[in-house]
Amino acid sequence: QVRLVESGGGSVQAGGSLRLSCAVSGYTYNTYQMGWFRQAPGKEREGVAGIVGSGSDWTTLRYAESVKGRFTISKDNAKNTLYLQMNSLKPEDTAMYYCAADFKGGSLLDGDKYNAWGQGTQVTVSS
Repeated sequence: QVRLVESGGGSVQAGGSLRLSCAVSGYTYNTYQMGWFRQAPGKEREGVAGIVGSGSDWTTLRYAESVKGRFTISKDNAKNTLYLQMNSLKPEDTAMYYCAADFKGGSLLDGDKYNAWGQGTQVTVSS
């Protein structure tokens, strides 16, 4: 069973940056595809970014339209860590952010296609 632990959240002003990390441990065979998701109070969960690949040969990246050009997903296999670099943050980016693994197939940005989730890290962006 894979275990995911997010970190790096915090409070920033609009225009600022944060880098989220997701430490992966346990049975890591099912981390070839991974994703970042977020959920704001009163809103549905939203797929933010997804990645398919291993080592340094990342073949597929997917981003929600709302974060394209601002967020970058990456993975360091040597450290078993997934990252989400978030730049030019906006108040509407405020949410709990989760990483996900154990992908079942389909859209990388569909949370129903993942079986393993972390506990989340809070991101708050003030105007």
